[in-house]
Amino acid sequence: MRIGIIGAGQVGATLARKLSDARHSVLLANSRSPASIAEIAEEAGARAVTVDAAVRDTDVVIIAIPERSIPLLRKRLVDGIPDHLIVVDAGNYYPSASEAPIAAIENGMPESQWVAQQLGKPVVKAFNTMLANSLGTKGKPAGEDGRIALPVSGDGPGDKKIVIDLIDAVGFDGIDAGSLAESWRQQPGNPACCSDLQADGLRLALSRADRTTAPHLRDLILQKIGQLRDVPTFEDLISINRAVHGL
Repeated sequence: MRIGIIGAGQVGATLARKLSDARHSVLLANSRSPASIAEIAEEAGARAVTVDAAVRDTDVVIIAIPERSIPLLRKRLVDGIPDHLIVVDAGNYYPSASEAPIAAIENGMPESQWVAQQLGKPVVKAFNTMLANSLGTKGKPAGEDGRIALPVSGDGPGDKKIVIDLIDAVGFDGIDAGSLAESWRQQPGNPACCSDLQADGLRLALSRADRTTAPHLRDLILQKIGQLRDVPTFEDLISINRAVHGL
């Protein structure tokens, strides 16, 4: 399968490496230029390309950039997103004091519904609940004890199945988390996000999600991370998420 990844940060680069190892053909793009990520792409076994090339002649494109950057991405897509392409939103919304908030999300619209609206294309929400270190190091073969699960939300059953298969290929269990309207359950501030749960635990976490308290808990988690004296490790971040949610 030909997979485009837009975003060459920790998550995007790790996904490129994992999917390339799973024998997919991976195209990696960022907001600057192919030359700026040539070394990252080569290390990951991917090919550095432009944003337009990442959505052209590919089967799936994974957008691994912050939600606030989606309007900038839309402007860079000269011909838009092809109708056949499965679009995966792997981003999260974290309000910044230096940037205007996204009003629709602040007023309760699920982040990925807003992304779909901005891109004019249905999307699948996946890969947003796992830190890059876990994604890169904690994958296990199917059926092995302790396999971590990732939620997948969207409105197209066939598209979700393809994404769940990709998740399986990189070492995790994909869990159908419902429609895109329900994707708020896997957003930051909810128990399913960045807690590295196995399938049964993830299903319980999704059922415990609370869209009213999630923004406060998201900000509380960031506050607790900021209070750490040392540079937080990935395991620190997971421990804080679990503690805040009583997991």
